[in-house]
Amino acid sequence: MTAMDTVASYGAAMATGDLEGVRAVLAEDAVWHQPGANVLRGPRRPGRDPCPPRPLHGAQRGPFALATDNVAPAGDLVVTTIRFSAQRPGVEPLDQHGADIFNVEDGLIRKIWLISEDQAAEDGFWNAA
Repeated sequence: MTAMDTVASYGAAMATGDLEGVRAVLAEDAVWHQPGANVLRGPRRPGRDPCPPRPLHGAQRGPFALATDNVAPAGDLVVTTIRFSAQRPGVEPLDQHGADIFNVEDGLIRKIWLISEDQAAEDGFWNAA
């Protein structure tokens, strides 16, 4: 499986909320780099139980959607532009663009860097009580 195929599988799984599909393309020692000052921030090493897809657990956070717009390969790195949205009761909905950078080795995602168009709005959304 090429790096592009791996990232395409990840994107398809994220688009449908398929956490098992997301886990299938993550290395056991995967690292997520989430910027900002929110509860999901930091480099996290959750392996195949990633923290960032946690919003996909509908009852816990509300609806979450992610769609991949464009994909560009660069060796073992793949850059995607995305649009993501999320809703939570009593909180202004989140709807913005971003970029995700993936490091793929041996057909598995080893590292992901997430970049949002409006980090302050994202921080406010995830930190709201």
